[in-house]
Amino acid sequence: MSRKLLILLGLAILCSGGLLLLYSSSLGTQLALGAGAGGGWLLPLVAVSALLDSINPCAFSVLLITIAFLFSLGKPRKEVLLLGGSYIAGLYLTYFLIGLGMLKALSLLGVPHFMGRLGAAAVIIFGILNLLGYFFPSVNWLPGIPKEIHQKIAKLLERVSLPGVFLVGVLVALCEFPCTGGPYLMILGLLHDSATYLSGFGYLLFYNLLFVSPLILILLVASHKELLEKVDAWRKTETKKAKLGVGVAMLVLGIIILFFI
Repeated sequence: MSRKLLILLGLAILCSGGLLLLYSSSLGTQLALGAGAGGGWLLPLVAVSALLDSINPCAFSVLLITIAFLFSLGKPRKEVLLLGGSYIAGLYLTYFLIGLGMLKALSLLGVPHFMGRLGAAAVIIFGILNLLGYFFPSVNWLPGIPKEIHQKIAKLLERVSLPGVFLVGVLVALCEFPCTGGPYLMILGLLHDSATYLSGFGYLLFYNLLFVSPLILILLVASHKELLEKVDAWRKTETKKAKLGVGVAMLVLGIIILFFI
């Protein structure tokens, strides 16, 4: 048996053992009570889900391509920061408005638990896909940005304007949500079940701030021209490794929400 399959089997055993322990102990009940009625577990669940959602290779690569393109035009760091910030703002605003619109729709429909369970199922699926992507890297399990959108992004970047780069962020957010929005759907379902619309608004602001925080960090570092290649090399190596940790975390989180909350 190969080393990777042994690791996968070990992870499956650990996850199964942990879930059995959770099911047989009082912690599962505490999680359910804590997530319900706006309890103390809701904020950590929002934070963990946002950080898992933030590990987004497509959003990272588009930002780094944008920075590299601006440097190739001889743009100074100040302008690179401004345009990169516009990209992040477009992504943040779009993701936030998607969440706000869905939260409003859920409050009007009054469907209990459905979206949380649907999101948890999506998180489990994407956790499995991340694990498969780590153990079988030659196969691209996770969907990405369509080729037609890549062409539109390239045309928008050629304009080198704040509105153009902002629209790139909007496009990336619109494409990424159907592909990797499982954690977001799950949190929207939990917010619908356990928070008011006003407090849900605050949670969404917090969620999306965490969601774009890696992009802000990458922009601040990669906007130093001498560090850009190092950051891109780091992205290529570390995002592959991150698939293992993200996959396990998504799997466990999704199962906890689906079966215990």
